[in-house]
Amino acid sequence: MMPMTFQASSHVTLLFDFWNVNSPGGMVLSVLVVMLLTVFYELLKVWRVWLDTNTFARHSCYTASPPSHHSDHVSVLEKSPSEASLTEEHQSFPSNRGRWLRHGIQTLLHMLQVTLGYMLMLSVMSYNTWIFLAVIVGSSVGYFISFPLLRQH
Repeated sequence: MMPMTFQASSHVTLLFDFWNVNSPGGMVLSVLVVMLLTVFYELLKVWRVWLDTNTFARHSCYTASPPSHHSDHVSVLEKSPSEASLTEEHQSFPSNRGRWLRHGIQTLLHMLQVTLGYMLMLSVMSYNTWIFLAVIVGSSVGYFISFPLLRQH
């Protein structure tokens, strides 16, 4: 029967029958694997947000005109868009095929993130203290590493 309280044992079965830990060395290896999976989960979350933000920023740059710091006597020709800038604007937006490809990639990344998240949750539900701490530390390390990447464009 599975324990319903946290235990600091080196004997646990994680996720699958073949991941049966029976020694302190096996527990250390399992903790490292779970920690790395959690770091990857955090990196994946931030990568998805970065991809979404980066794509949105790249395609919205032509939708709003930058604020003008010129005086009121700017000529009408300087205010109106040229033919070249209209062509650039039209070419900067991706085709439907590009949008579907990006959406497909985002969907696959979402599936991977959800699968990994549930696997980590089930690992914590083994009620092993060391595995629980591995998820907490891995999440903290992953967030610490990946969050600054969001600020870089």
